Amino acid sequence: MAENNNIPQFVNSDSFMADKNYVKWLSNLKKRFHMAQLKAAVKVNTEMLKFYWSLGEDICEKQKQYKWGANFMKRLSLDLRADFPKAEGFSVVNLYYIKRWFVFYSSHTNFFYQAGKKLQDVENSTTPMPNILLRVPWRHQTVIVSKCENIETALFYLKKVLADNMSRTELVHAIETKLYEHTGKALNNFDVTLPQPQNALATEIIKDPYKLDFFSLPSKFCEMDLENKLANNITRFLLELGKGFAYVGRQMELDTPSGKSYFPDMVFYHTRLKCYVVIELKVVDFMPEFIGKLNFYVSAADELLRGEGDNPSIGILLCKDKDSSVVEWSLRGITTPLGVASYQLQEVYERTLLEIKQEASEENASEDEK
Repeated sequence: MAENNNIPQFVNSDSFMADKNYVKWLSNLKKRFHMAQLKAAVKVNTEMLKFYWSLGEDICEKQKQYKWGANFMKRLSLDLRADFPKAEGFSVVNLYYIKRWFVFYSSHTNFFYQAGKKLQDVENSTTPMPNILLRVPWRHQTVIVSKCENIETALFYLKKVLADNMSRTELVHAIETKLYEHTGKALNNFDVTLPQPQNALATEIIKDPYKLDFFSLPSKFCEMDLENKLANNITRFLLELGKGFAYVGRQMELDTPSGKSYFPDMVFYHTRLKCYVVIELKVVDFMPEFIGKLNFYVSAADELLRGEGDNPSIGILLCKDKDSSVVEWSLRGITTPLGVASYQLQEVYERTLLEIKQEASEENASEDEK
């Protein structure tokens, strides 16, 4: 009997029994639709960014040509919103962002070279547009042009958004904590212990200093106190470490044939590097003997944790401060990939015995004067 689609009827799932072929096809269909949605969103974003680029150029040229004052932007906003009331990009604030965005990038010819020479011709614009600008969401770009002072910094964050799929909130946090200034600044031996491109990526993921300002410690604390604070605030610590770090564990007992046990402070796995990362914590300035212990732990991770398909494990030593020359000399001849960085703690301390004594002394002096 042929189906009659003209008869009114309720639609329910019981009218068709889904077999495994249907379930498989439906799953594939959902994935295809999701990809179509993403492509459509990217396409819309691309065309809108091209329009903003040409609009930014127009605003600059018209203001220069006709000497229009600041009220021109307000009038333009009103006129555009009157005809396109549902469009979100024609507020006065956004128009100023569009102008600033165009001027920021178009006025630096070295940016076109640094961005990879991939340029897009934009309709109604005489200035080609760097392709990387078409791949980053507009709201992310307003953050970058308002917070970055130079092209090099802006390009770093543009690439970071694409590489790490950063949300706007994550981008703001990265800029405010000066990720660009700190990235790749840690001393390491990756160039001689890791192959390309792993050595470049490993260098990129380690920064200096790390800002551990999301908790407080007493004036006198030990390594275990610091480790406990980091473990209790692991989500925030992972955010400070950066994208790709996955927490494996802390104080993982390492038994040796002699019966002696060792306990590396913290162990992570990096999803982009595809390797284990051992982090050792020190509450004092760097000393050469720290390298030997970290080297031992990283070698142990290679032997006992590293699996098929994993890259060589790396070690990161976080210490209170360091002498660069001493670190460089200590890393010479070490074949295990190691990096050394410092950290900054929140300067909140408990009252010390000295302060109590000082207060008592001042009170006694006051009583003597009486």
